[in-house]
Amino acid sequence: MHFTERAAWHRRMVLCVFASTLSFVPARTAEASDVTLGIIGPHEYDLPVDFKPFNVLVQYGDGNAAGSYYNSGGQRKPGEGSHTWAGMTKYVHFRTFDAIPHVGFAFELIQTESYNLSNGTNYGGLGPTIVGPAAWFKPNSHSTFGIQTFMQTNSGTRDSLTPGYWSNISSLIFDYEWKHFSFDGDAGTVVGATKHKTGEHSYSPGVVFYSNLRFSWKATKLVEPFLAFDWQNVTGTYDRTADRYLDDSNSREVALGTGIMFNIARDFSLTARYSHSVEGRDTSESNAYYIKLLYLWP
Repeated sequence: MHFTERAAWHRRMVLCVFASTLSFVPARTAEASDVTLGIIGPHEYDLPVDFKPFNVLVQYGDGNAAGSYYNSGGQRKPGEGSHTWAGMTKYVHFRTFDAIPHVGFAFELIQTESYNLSNGTNYGGLGPTIVGPAAWFKPNSHSTFGIQTFMQTNSGTRDSLTPGYWSNISSLIFDYEWKHFSFDGDAGTVVGATKHKTGEHSYSPGVVFYSNLRFSWKATKLVEPFLAFDWQNVTGTYDRTADRYLDDSNSREVALGTGIMFNIARDFSLTARYSHSVEGRDTSESNAYYIKLLYLWP
């Protein structure tokens, strides 16, 4: 399919992008799971250029039944997990500028939501708010390359649902389209400010490195199965008051998944996926299911 035809067909779904379903809290032992930006699906970065401004509303949902965890030696152990439901409501405005031809821009406003069941407790509420821009260009008619950078706030309706510090989430994004297949993904970092709380130690969170890759088969115009690869590594959390790194605060995770995208209409799509950890250290396992609804309007 030629790009101009493909862009007209995919524009309703291409910008379900640039955020994860969970707040970006660097993982300590068995406390966090889900790779940053792990929610993305096929064609996340199959983006148009030279278009008229338009808007996108996206609702993400994510459930993770993490019944096991990976210890500091990388062994998978039962217990000490949790069951979480998370969501994101996202508004995106897309536009171009006459002074910068052949480059696309987007600005996003994202509100996270979370509900957690762990060790006999259950609670939920609103998590951090995420805002920021993205920009991209097309090296040729079949490919896209760009950058995105977002700030995540340090507040929410509950302290336990927020990281407690400001952070920046930045990554490079890419997409390549064949007639019957597509390949896209991202690679980036999350860098957080020092966490200060009255009467407690101050902590510098570990730097998060992550990558998400998606390979899909354009089986029909309606149905598109895909494979997912997600990787994340978090450096150690530094206790600035005690002048030392916290034990077992350096974590990593690799997850594989499979899913399907339904291109229901030109302005509406539904994507569902299941992913599971295949390797990790000092983190709860991912045993997660994802769903994404997208609506586009002028």
